[in-house]
Amino acid sequence: MKLATVRTADGTVAARLDGDAFTEIPGYADIGALLRDENWHRLAADADGRRIPAAGAELDIVVPNPSKVLCTGLNYTSHIEEMGRALPSHPTLFAKFADSLTGPADPVATVPEDPEMDWEGELAVVVGCTAYRVDEREAADCIAGYTVANDISMRGWQYRTTEWLQGKIWARSTPVGPVLTTPDAFDPATATLRTTVNGTTVQEHALDDLLFTPAQLIAYVSTMLPLRPGDLILTGTPGGVGRARTPRWYLRAGDVVEVTINGIGTLTTPIT
Repeated sequence: MKLATVRTADGTVAARLDGDAFTEIPGYADIGALLRDENWHRLAADADGRRIPAAGAELDIVVPNPSKVLCTGLNYTSHIEEMGRALPSHPTLFAKFADSLTGPADPVATVPEDPEMDWEGELAVVVGCTAYRVDEREAADCIAGYTVANDISMRGWQYRTTEWLQGKIWARSTPVGPVLTTPDAFDPATATLRTTVNGTTVQEHALDDLLFTPAQLIAYVSTMLPLRPGDLILTGTPGGVGRARTPRWYLRAGDVVEVTINGIGTLTTPIT
């Protein structure tokens, strides 16, 4: 099942993708609101609301207001090894905020303070139930589904200090979507992430190379604090980012970045 938050003339609405149309899930403004209902899966599957043609539908962030947005760095085994680093024993984590998120086709603006804007295509996990001090098996049961993210980063600010936060939290700089695909319809072990800039492939990598799996990340984070329905965990990016290239390649106004994960969909982000 694929779910989305669709923009309408009246605001937004949670919807299920059925072929060439979205079926509204009445009573829920977005997928985050839907996930807060413990019967969300049945409600989504049984919904028979108004149909909205998928062609031309304007999608919002799948979960517009998560209580937490957590991100993982250095999480692709081959990328870590090619950088000459030892595999870490624990995940490298940092946080974002809801204000940093934007929709799956929304533009992202360059900023005059930092000309070193870079891309990071990622698989994102959406939490579907409260998870606190859960083990890996229980964590897997708390995955509502998967979506696509682009952790667009301001590298100049990111590397001002040893802490990455200030390069990662710029307003409306992290596209998320287009849909949430539930675990029964998506297997990360068989999917590939692909990022292009102006049609040129810059990242292409199998998701089964993730060092820490989605369930392991949820279990690890839940040791420290409760995860809530609708929370997002970005699982990290593979090699191919602009800063690691020779010469370095940064995004400029007029560029278009696309991040695709087969089985989920594509983010298309104009840089303005």
